[in-house]
Amino acid sequence: MLDMKTAQLPPVRVLASVREQIESVLLDGETLSNFVEKAAIDAARRRQAQQEFVARGRSSLAKARASGEYYSANDVFDAMKSRLETARTAAQRAQGGVGKRRP
Repeated sequence: MLDMKTAQLPPVRVLASVREQIESVLLDGETLSNFVEKAAIDAARRRQAQQEFVARGRSSLAKARASGEYYSANDVFDAMKSRLETARTAAQRAQGGVGKRRP
């Protein structure tokens, strides 16, 4: 079993009204510490996802520059709309909707 050591985040000073606002939305059994921990984790995950998104964009741009192959925004958007419509149709069919005859 891994030895999981804990660490503390630095204290955060906020206006009393901010603390009251947060406390007013806590779930049953949830503590302010639980809320702050979850908020910090969620924020870190969002930042990581943003950084990965930017890295993929930069990589894609570098490939486009190297190859000279570019696509217009309209072409990309049309392809995305087509894929979305295909996925929606498949989901509706799976749920017994579009494409299946009813007795």
